[in-house]
Amino acid sequence: MKTIKSKLSLDELVFGALSQLQILHYNDRSIRRYQSTWRRLITFAENKGFKNQLSQTLILEFLAHYDIHSDLPAFTYNDWRRHAEFSLKILWNYARFGHFERCKIVLDRLEIPPAMQKSLNEYKKYCLEKRYLSHSTVNACISQLSLFLDFIGKRNIKTVCQLQPRDISDFICSLSRYSQKTISGIASYTRMYLKFLVYRGDLKRDLSQSVPSVSVPYQAKIPSVWDRELITKLLDAVDRSSPRGKRDYAMLLLACRLGLRLGDIRELTFDNIDWEAEMISITQGKSKIPLCLPLTNEVGNALIDYIKFARPETNYRQVFLKLTQPFAPYSNNTHFYNIVRYWRDLAGIQFRSQQHQGLHSLRHSLATYLLEDNTPFSVIADILGHASMNTTMIYAKASVETLRQVALAIKEVNHVN
Repeated sequence: MKTIKSKLSLDELVFGALSQLQILHYNDRSIRRYQSTWRRLITFAENKGFKNQLSQTLILEFLAHYDIHSDLPAFTYNDWRRHAEFSLKILWNYARFGHFERCKIVLDRLEIPPAMQKSLNEYKKYCLEKRYLSHSTVNACISQLSLFLDFIGKRNIKTVCQLQPRDISDFICSLSRYSQKTISGIASYTRMYLKFLVYRGDLKRDLSQSVPSVSVPYQAKIPSVWDRELITKLLDAVDRSSPRGKRDYAMLLLACRLGLRLGDIRELTFDNIDWEAEMISITQGKSKIPLCLPLTNEVGNALIDYIKFARPETNYRQVFLKLTQPFAPYSNNTHFYNIVRYWRDLAGIQFRSQQHQGLHSLRHSLATYLLEDNTPFSVIADILGHASMNTTMIYAKASVETLRQVALAIKEVNHVN
């Protein structure tokens, strides 16, 4: 039996998790949803004679008692059980790590002093018009800076002139629930914003040096890769007779067969497709580098099936549209995670270990498969549209066989007289 190494009782864990939900600005409806599951868990533990502690056995028996199956999609249930598994996952993570993080920053629930909101709006305009950053990059920056301004606002700081170095370092320390990479990004955005305030004359001294440095090892993480049979299982699960299935199938193929980034799939237009030459030509949203890829029969047929029989008739040039009115293109912050999750859950796919499972992980998987098939790094870099070969090299870490061959090659060279 796996028991959490926590001195907190089950009641105390639930109380702490509820407090964390409030800190992360979850709305009352969401909090009640999680609370509903946790209350039932406490009652179940008492009735079944469990110790007042969270354990894996308790969770598994609770799920079995209420007939909640992890291999079924969440939408199978139309009551509190729809959110039960996720609620238990949150509680488990809180017990293990003492915190959990919110997937999405909800800006309208943050409390930013009016004077700071004005300077933030001007910084957004500056990033777009003077630094020529993309809308998606600027939106991510503003979201994370909003966390900073919300934090200092709660300290009764009304204007940036009241800022002290301690406020900045305390803010960075408060981000412990996030990954090192995320904290490093927030620190970088905060540093640039503080320099902007000096440039504008809002700050008399440069406080950017007060932002702590956050070290992130280069290429420390191994890309998440799907087993080949799981990709097949995912694609086979898609209902290609429905409008949703036709659209999603084409999008999934663009990711796992051509390796397109989700942003480039989202922004794909009819002008990017040359049907006669059987080519897809785009300017990549991330690097701004042109990329040309062959339009294979499999991908081409899926696109035609969607465009002819499922795509709403509109004047938009974007290929992929929402299937509900007003049938508009997707916004810049759409990551299509639900598309993968819907068909993955329907297929009953289980991973051997925790990993990323979104659309971008399908791109990672393609790169790894190409490596395992002995495709040269230079060719893979061209297919993925990498500006540097160093970026492509990280996929070698996801392939045990490739690493083994590299190690053998080095060993052979070392023994040459």
